[in-house]
Amino acid sequence: MRQSKFFMPTLKEAPADAVAESHKLMLRGGYIRQVTAGVYAYLPLGYRVLRKAEKIMEEEMEKIDVPEVSMPHFLPASLWEDSGRLQKYGPEMFRLKDRHGRESLLGPTHEETFTEIVAKNLKSYKQMPIALYQIQTKFRDENRPRFGLLRGREFIMLDAYSFAATKEQLDKQFDDEKQAFENIYRRCGLVVNPVIADSGTMGGKNSTEFQAPAAIGEDTIATNETGTYSANLEMAESIDTFKAKAEEPKELVKVATPGQKTIAELAKFLEIPETRIVKSVLYIVNETEHVLVLLRGDKQVNEVKLTHLLDADSLRPATDDELVAITGAEKGGVGPVKANWADKIIADNTVKGLDNFVVGANETGYQLKNVNLNRDFQVDQFGDIRVANEGEPDPVDHLPLKFTTSIEVGHIFKLGTYYTKTMGASFLDENGKAQPVIMGSYGIGVTRMMSAIVEQHLTKFGIAWPKEIAPFAIHIVQMKMKDEAQTKLAQQLEQQLSKNYDVLYDDRNERAGVKFADADLVGAPIRITIGKKAADRVVEVKRPSDAKANEIAVDQLNDFVTKELG
Repeated sequence: MRQSKFFMPTLKEAPADAVAESHKLMLRGGYIRQVTAGVYAYLPLGYRVLRKAEKIMEEEMEKIDVPEVSMPHFLPASLWEDSGRLQKYGPEMFRLKDRHGRESLLGPTHEETFTEIVAKNLKSYKQMPIALYQIQTKFRDENRPRFGLLRGREFIMLDAYSFAATKEQLDKQFDDEKQAFENIYRRCGLVVNPVIADSGTMGGKNSTEFQAPAAIGEDTIATNETGTYSANLEMAESIDTFKAKAEEPKELVKVATPGQKTIAELAKFLEIPETRIVKSVLYIVNETEHVLVLLRGDKQVNEVKLTHLLDADSLRPATDDELVAITGAEKGGVGPVKANWADKIIADNTVKGLDNFVVGANETGYQLKNVNLNRDFQVDQFGDIRVANEGEPDPVDHLPLKFTTSIEVGHIFKLGTYYTKTMGASFLDENGKAQPVIMGSYGIGVTRMMSAIVEQHLTKFGIAWPKEIAPFAIHIVQMKMKDEAQTKLAQQLEQQLSKNYDVLYDDRNERAGVKFADADLVGAPIRITIGKKAADRVVEVKRPSDAKANEIAVDQLNDFVTKELG
């Protein structure tokens, strides 16, 4: 490909609103251009990277016998009503009505569509297991699209769906997809950590996220130094090392604590450590149930864990007005003693073993001292509902947890019968009895992955693309277009190397500084500079990671290229 004919509109400076380095570089290099907030056009450089990544995905799906299909973007809302997700998915869903008033949507994901088309055509256990995938544009109305391709309203995704007759078949499909995903990330040059994750609105109980460590990452991952434990912070567990000193129960005392709004203020006012305080938070669950949540004063509620413990469709902290109306007390004054307004009391495990602690008195500006479990109130259920803290021991090897920011680039789920029971997708088993089809769902954010790769392969001046997805494997840069020896050698190398590799030949009549700056943004694994020694058949070669270029004779070039690129 001749660079003079290649559409690559580069910028000297990134726009001021670009924050992520990947966003800046892809704008400066002419990989993408924003059309509207959260929606991008993929220009030739960016599209070449996407197509190469997609080709790797196609090859890895082929290896595990998963064929490719293409589903519509435009979907009937009735499918999502059948699954129960139409309202649950929330305002991120793009909804529209046709001229007849029928409600439709733009697909944010395709579990319902695959269930409707595939699972309802599986009549017998003999037809399973089977899986299908597509690589397709998805639509989500993000409230704050940002970081370029990392959080957009239109994005490209690989989504695969498996259908099984038995749990054992599902487990095998899940493991096959997990291995295929790991192969894809490795071939694309992306370092990822598979982590325990929350299934969210996808349904099912078992899920694994693939997280790519990056400075701009929106997720926090908790790992130990050996890698034997890795979880998204939403699901991370840790061992609480605090040991409360056992005491004999003391007499319950009500004390005035005017103006103390926070745990830190209250501890200072009462001259006690935060570990002697039990905080009480009222949650509205499924918009109907009043659940009082208790945990030690030095800990924070993990709402994802709480949602799982309660198996809730929704939960939220009570508003200030709701708090007063339900409990009679303002924030800070609520507690579990005589809390007959609570439908349920849930306590974190950190509350166990505490004696003579402090709780709100269910009266604004007052606390109760010397409160004890079972004597003064009862807990309906204990569980791990707290946020894990960095440095606490992990639950596997008891090593300190380390927190890392990362980008979610994939997520796989064991959906089970979450969709098929609701949507009536069943098959006949060996005994002729109807059973619900067992499903799995597997997704890679293709465009997010592209940004994550850039974040992990930044250089001082541009990008060092991994060889399998680089837009061009070799970049030939000719210094002087009017020099016949340089032109002859450049065209000879272009013709020779193009037989086996993607080659970009910079044949533009530009200054050397412009050519080199653009070459840094192209980020080819090998740059070949043809300059003043062309007549002697000597060129310069440079990899993006090299501090400087090195001279090499042309007759040694093939060996160098083969060693670098294979």
